[in-house]
Amino acid sequence: MKLLFVADPLATFKTYKDSTFAMMREAAKRGHRILACEASQLVWLRGGRVTARAAVEIALTGDADDWYTVTSTADLALADVGAVLMRKDPPFDSEFFYATHLLSQAEREGARVFNKPASLREHPEKLAIMEFPEFISPTLITRDAAEIRAFHAEQRDIILKPLDGMGGMGIFRVKDDGLNLGSIIETLNKDGTQTVMVQRFIPAITEGDKRILIIGGKPVPHCLARIPQGNEVRGNLAAGGKGVARELSARDREIAEHLGPILAARGLLLVGVDVIGEHVTEINVTSPTCFQEITDQTGFDVAKMFVDALEEAMA
Repeated sequence: MKLLFVADPLATFKTYKDSTFAMMREAAKRGHRILACEASQLVWLRGGRVTARAAVEIALTGDADDWYTVTSTADLALADVGAVLMRKDPPFDSEFFYATHLLSQAEREGARVFNKPASLREHPEKLAIMEFPEFISPTLITRDAAEIRAFHAEQRDIILKPLDGMGGMGIFRVKDDGLNLGSIIETLNKDGTQTVMVQRFIPAITEGDKRILIIGGKPVPHCLARIPQGNEVRGNLAAGGKGVARELSARDREIAEHLGPILAARGLLLVGVDVIGEHVTEINVTSPTCFQEITDQTGFDVAKMFVDALEEAMA
């Protein structure tokens, strides 16, 4: 089967930790043909089908640095490949949004796209948690400075973050003294023109921001706890957090087993749920990662579980 990965440039992959690479490696091991393109190569010409221009078919070399060779280059209609895997990293900006519309058109032409483009649009990774209030801490979504100040007055210790951030970018903590709250609000809401997420600070962050992977509606039995280092409040690996794999707790399983079937039914084959303590903080659907860190530390083959689920979905 031909698998087309819509991803970031192949030359930028860090193969020792990249989850898309782990998917490719497992799929190639099973004999699937691996193709790749960037979102910028998606084209829709009047009267035609959505095409990946100059998509490359690659062979994996096994070398950590020069990890692939290009075996062919072609213009491909997305409906003519077995499956399309949308693995473009965030941010979820306008170009990502437009790419999902092209992928939705490809679906109408017969393409099978994972995760489903409409569900990518309908599940912004921070806003998506609001559908499940029983699993989240006190949370406010607003662009209104007065609302944020009132929330801080009630909760006393809060986290503020932009809705379009990634990797811990733009996250601020404001404690009981309210130091710099006004300046932080101005920075994030840009004089009331941009919406902000505000949450009660969860002290359990010291134990890690857990990434729970859900594949085909079922949880991977281990999560990756991303533990802040030094004086950092952010556990994100991109912000210097240390990743430690752990078995899912009873609460982790409760969350994953509740959310998994709901999200899978919406065409979300792969989801990364972020949990601090007992509370969901984000539901990641664009390009969830942590495959290799979990596999390396526990021996559980996450990529195998993913390709199993992909093959089952295609069947």
